[in-house]
Amino acid sequence: MATLLILAQLAVVLAMIFVGAKVGSIGLGIYGMVGVFILVFFFGLEPGVIPVDVMLIIVSVITASSALQAAGGLDYMVNVAAKFLKRHPSRITFFAPFVTWLFCFLAGTAHTCYALLPIISEIAYKEKVRPERPLSVATVAASLGITSSPVSAATAAILSQSLLGGAGIGIREIMLITVPSSLIAIFVAAFVQNFVGKPMEEDPEYQRRVREGLMDIDHHEDDPASDCEHEKRSRWAVLAFLFGVLLVVLFGSIPSFRPHFHGEAMSMSYIIEIVMMGIAALILLVGKAEVSVAVKGNVFASGMNAMVAIFGVAWMGSTFFLGNHEAIMGSVKGLFTSYPVLFGIPLFVFSIMLFSQAATVKTLYPVGLALGVPPQVLLALFPAVNGYFFLPNYPTEVAAIGFDRTGTTSVGKYVINHSFQLSGFITTFVSIGVGYLLCCCLLG
Repeated sequence: MATLLILAQLAVVLAMIFVGAKVGSIGLGIYGMVGVFILVFFFGLEPGVIPVDVMLIIVSVITASSALQAAGGLDYMVNVAAKFLKRHPSRITFFAPFVTWLFCFLAGTAHTCYALLPIISEIAYKEKVRPERPLSVATVAASLGITSSPVSAATAAILSQSLLGGAGIGIREIMLITVPSSLIAIFVAAFVQNFVGKPMEEDPEYQRRVREGLMDIDHHEDDPASDCEHEKRSRWAVLAFLFGVLLVVLFGSIPSFRPHFHGEAMSMSYIIEIVMMGIAALILLVGKAEVSVAVKGNVFASGMNAMVAIFGVAWMGSTFFLGNHEAIMGSVKGLFTSYPVLFGIPLFVFSIMLFSQAATVKTLYPVGLALGVPPQVLLALFPAVNGYFFLPNYPTEVAAIGFDRTGTTSVGKYVINHSFQLSGFITTFVSIGVGYLLCCCLLG
């Protein structure tokens, strides 16, 4: 009877996640809260823990990123990247993913890649390189940039004291593992992808588009004349944002630099919130940006969507797990204690449904810790939360397909046989494998 009750509750949780993902936007958060309502009022479970610290960190980081976008900082960074890529067109399959990773690493959001994707596609097309090759790796590299970034919502989630932060893992340890493992994984994926598919001019879809006259128009436009004053303000905004990122890394790497109270260093959650909100003010000042413009940008909107999603979904997951803690622990603890790396499977599967690294972390990492999965292993498994590449309906994948005028970047007959699948699995397995080795060697 008790098992049936738990299965019924699990069915409610999964149903709310499915419906919320289907609705999109803030749907995950809304239907997650519906799940909380059902679990509390119909099944009698005590409400779980609300991830307040993660939500506040997301607000602070997204505010700074939104200010950067309003000041033209993101556009300035894209222009710099475009110039670099155009100087090395023959190496586009290798350089494009690394540039995309770097932008997402610095900004803590994948939205910078939307402006880079059409540039990557056009450079590949002009160089007669199959656009699918750089686009597929670059799109996946954006996700790895998020799980390596010191200012992303996902990193903020695992830094919280209730998760890995409480186990002594800080920004220094995270970057020590995630940065090299991500870069190695991207290189391997780019190397493999460089041999995937027919050359562009031999691709049947490209040939069809040529026959039908769809490839005659060159959509590439020359760079518009830049406004020197605006470019100067944008550059200062970028420098201010990078200064904030540097401060976060510095305080996270050297605890003695943080303020101390009652004999303990201030929590990194507070540090990130204070620094990034302060940096947002600095960006608005030096970039002469309007606050009203910042809140209308897609970075702010998507960040708020993520916060609402975490509010509902993570609270629902916490309520379900804490309400059935003993039964769950008794049934699967032995498996994950003996083979902790297997915890990457639920991380991967849930990320497909949740469409959010941060929401996946807040939902499952407390479960992993409770099941006895070592914090170092959970750190190595961090890239597993990027599994949403599995279905080709994530916005970055949809955008990459749309920007490839040649049609080489596509979704196959069976949906899951799409252009991003190979790069996604290569980067996931390689980054986890390298990360695990680094954790064993560096963190013990």
